[in-house]
Amino acid sequence: MSTPNLPAPVCLFDQSFAPNPRRVNIFLAEKGIKIERHSLNLIEGEHKAPDYLAKAGIPQVPALELEDGTVLTESQAICRYLEALHPEPNMMGREPLELAVIDMWQRRVEFGLFAAVTATFRHTNPHMAALEDQCPDWGEVNRKRIAGHLARLDARLAGSPYLAADRFTVADITAIVAIDFLKVIREPVPDDLPSLAAWIGRVRARPSCALPGKAA
Repeated sequence: MSTPNLPAPVCLFDQSFAPNPRRVNIFLAEKGIKIERHSLNLIEGEHKAPDYLAKAGIPQVPALELEDGTVLTESQAICRYLEALHPEPNMMGREPLELAVIDMWQRRVEFGLFAAVTATFRHTNPHMAALEDQCPDWGEVNRKRIAGHLARLDARLAGSPYLAADRFTVADITAIVAIDFLKVIREPVPDDLPSLAAWIGRVRARPSCALPGKAA
């Protein structure tokens, strides 16, 4: 049930194969939230159409429209609002220290592994030339950073079942989306990271984390 006096979500603008919308969709699935979705074709530039820009303000997905006309963008901001509406299962922290630790790991993953994988894809994949002023050298610089980011996650997971808490949180969502996207840039997860491999197995067993187009 939604929290009183807060506008309810009415529509999520997304693209199911894109990493950031997938983060929000996993969050929604974990919460059991049902919401209307409108998928935009990014290659055809639907996210740059005047009516969408007038609504969202930027040519990006996801965007969450609320019943009062407010439109939220940025995956983390959308998830934070949904957490306020639907506090359980808790995904972002219950008390100050837990909130801080989850935020810390979420940012480490987002600005580390997730950013490196995204930059590699956007700057080295020919299909992304329609969306990005590509710099292939920058893409390759980021590709070389991926192994280090994965090793740091493995070290963390050697002492914790999940990245930021004793349960699945938003930090794990960002990490599994980045790791799944490694397939798109043809980068394997190294075999010598056993704690990361065990975590991947736990997370991929969750119905919410089924890849787009596959049955949960």
